[in-house]
Amino acid sequence: MDVFEVTRGSSPIILGLPHTGTFIPEMILERLNDTGRGLTDTDWHIHELYAGLLPAASTVRAVFHRYVLDANRPPGNESLYPGQNTTGLVPLTDFDGRPIWKPGLEPNDADIGERTAKFHAPYHAALKEEIDRVRAAHGVAVVFDCHSIRSNIPFLFAGKLPDLNIGTAGGVTCHADIESAAMDTARSAHGYTSVLNGRFTGGWTTRHYADPANNVHTIQLELAQDTHLVAEAAPFQLDPDKSARLRPVLALMLERIGAGAHSLSVKEKP
Repeated sequence: MDVFEVTRGSSPIILGLPHTGTFIPEMILERLNDTGRGLTDTDWHIHELYAGLLPAASTVRAVFHRYVLDANRPPGNESLYPGQNTTGLVPLTDFDGRPIWKPGLEPNDADIGERTAKFHAPYHAALKEEIDRVRAAHGVAVVFDCHSIRSNIPFLFAGKLPDLNIGTAGGVTCHADIESAAMDTARSAHGYTSVLNGRFTGGWTTRHYADPANNVHTIQLELAQDTHLVAEAAPFQLDPDKSARLRPVLALMLERIGAGAHSLSVKEKP
């Protein structure tokens, strides 16, 4: 099976979805322990939450699970957050610091190299191709990387995570107009808390593809899962009422970012 899905749209916005997949090859699944097989760290239902919000947007979605390989980590496995607890290119633990592999069956360097070639490289080749296509068509491309995480994970961060966590690596991954479009929407969203470049400042996708000087802009939104799930625990069901309340906020954010991207594109024209 393909390791990614691409939907080509007519907007300058590309939705990246690296962590919604749940596919695990049988040979890898057999090595996971019961904790790993729970797939707790999935970005549950995020592709459903964003579906149809911006019909013209392109999407690039990984269908494999992050326990197979994390498509939002550097292929060289450098830490995105030095000095802080995190998980790697092929995680050894879940977000609570618990081992996810059966003893003696943890991935080794050969496993990681093989998975990088089979999963990481094709996903990012597809994303890069879409960025190039969209920029050629519009003069500008915006990668909006879509994520979610449980709101309370002491192993990764203290206290409760804000609802809407926007990351631009300190403002360097996108034009200020795009960052403002996202944050203005988040700050004005009634009943939701938000932060810019808090615990999550943007993963490898956001940092790697950012090239604002050449009109490729990237931004990440990490949603606290209690904004759209019935409970942040198995079976991780999507809450229709919470989703109905959140979707207009996301739609407005994408609409405003799209308007900002169009403005930048116009400025680039002679």
